[in-house]
Amino acid sequence: MRKLVTLLLVVLCTAVKAQTVRVWDGTPVHAASTLTAYLPEGEPKAAVVVCPGGSYFWLDKVSEGRLVGEWLASEGIAAYVLHYRTAGWFDFAFRSRSLFPGNRHPDMIADLQRALQLVRAEFDGPVGVMGFSAGGHLVMSAAEFFGTDFTGLPDGTSLRPDFAVPVYPVVSMREPCTHGRSRRGLLGEGRTDDPALRDSLSLERHVRPDTPPVFLVCCDDDPVVDPENSELLAAALTEKGVPHRYTRYRTGGHGFGADPGKMTEETACWQGAFLDWLEEIDYGRH
Repeated sequence: MRKLVTLLLVVLCTAVKAQTVRVWDGTPVHAASTLTAYLPEGEPKAAVVVCPGGSYFWLDKVSEGRLVGEWLASEGIAAYVLHYRTAGWFDFAFRSRSLFPGNRHPDMIADLQRALQLVRAEFDGPVGVMGFSAGGHLVMSAAEFFGTDFTGLPDGTSLRPDFAVPVYPVVSMREPCTHGRSRRGLLGEGRTDDPALRDSLSLERHVRPDTPPVFLVCCDDDPVVDPENSELLAAALTEKGVPHRYTRYRTGGHGFGADPGKMTEETACWQGAFLDWLEEIDYGRH
């Protein structure tokens, strides 16, 4: 298996153009989750696993996926865009998981942890995670729950990201500010009313003092995810003494990712601000 992992990462890391591998190939896990590498010229300063949003039902593969990967690579950062498992359009329409389990927690975080294992097997530098909307919830889950290996493939690789970048993230699974569609997508049919499960995945309740540094962004006028989610997370990070930068723009809405055509004058600044912050924290090295 180790030889297979090495072969996969050689394909990822030597290609001139973006290359994609299935993260679970060669393992007992049957899932089609993929990782696409966008690599800079020269030695990367850091690596980032990118998780697009989509309410845990689907993925925004362009604004929050490919465009993010291309932008990071242009800044000297190796980007690995993860197409993690989601509930899917069919379940969104027909609630099929009431009959069949389908994709639900912990499948999504297992995919992200597996991606971290693969990237770290090849790259010795800092490895962070960046996610948007529901993908923001996923990357903060990785930043908080790294003590639990959800992959079932423990190999000694650290599952703690060196930094986390949730952008207009879903944070809470609790009323009144939860994003109901993301909660349903993550938990599955028939599990959204389980208070213990909701609490276990409400990230404002699980920040720990050794949570990695966080760069957090949201907008006042977000019509999809209540910005109170970010307020709760920022307060919890402050309480636990976790280094973080929190920016709440007045305008920008939701879903802009790295797409200039979707940004306001304010949110057009978030990428530069992130790069400045990354320099300040020395890419999470510690």
